[in-house]
Amino acid sequence: MTAALTLHTYWRSSAAYRVRIALHLKGLAFDSVPVHLVQGGGKQRLPAFAARNPQRLVPTLQHGDAVLTQSLAIIEYLDEAFPGVPLLPRDALSRQRARALAQLVACDIHPLGNLRVLQYLEHELQLPPDARTRWVARWVRDGLEAFEALLLQHGAGDFCVGDAPTIADCALVPQLYNARRFGIDLAPYPVIGRIEAACAALPAFEAAAPERQADAPPV
Repeated sequence: MTAALTLHTYWRSSAAYRVRIALHLKGLAFDSVPVHLVQGGGKQRLPAFAARNPQRLVPTLQHGDAVLTQSLAIIEYLDEAFPGVPLLPRDALSRQRARALAQLVACDIHPLGNLRVLQYLEHELQLPPDARTRWVARWVRDGLEAFEALLLQHGAGDFCVGDAPTIADCALVPQLYNARRFGIDLAPYPVIGRIEAACAALPAFEAAAPERQADAPPV
């Protein structure tokens, strides 16, 4: 019997969104446990959750007795544990490119606009909302400009790397959702826009979308 998968998630967390996409692309059944990152100062700060993940971050994935952290590492684990629908290309160069694009998002864009960073800018540095928005927009635009250039340089297929979604697409789509939240114009990135449309046509991306999550607020 396959061990159960339980994802500790938050509807608007882009890192959790990446893992939800991966799980759905692979057709894996999983239970979702919402962790509200704002309510009551953040449920991720409670001792019970901190004992599970000392970083106090989502996503956290439980696979049987194993507790897995860090979204990209979780996706690679899923690719190894459940290889049926690969999220990393077969050849080494394409795998490197998929990983590089995913890390561009997860390591270079996302951390600079993460909730805890924005809370620090607001509460500790007391930056007003417009300054915080400019901060986020600067790094998102820089990152997406580089992402677009890499897609052009490497010759993207239907998706970021080739003609099937990979870990790179799992990382890109949530970042675009975040970009729109901050009012960033995505028109300067036509290849990214074409790939996002290809992703949006797949049921796995639709099922993983923030507004489809049980803990999303009613519209």
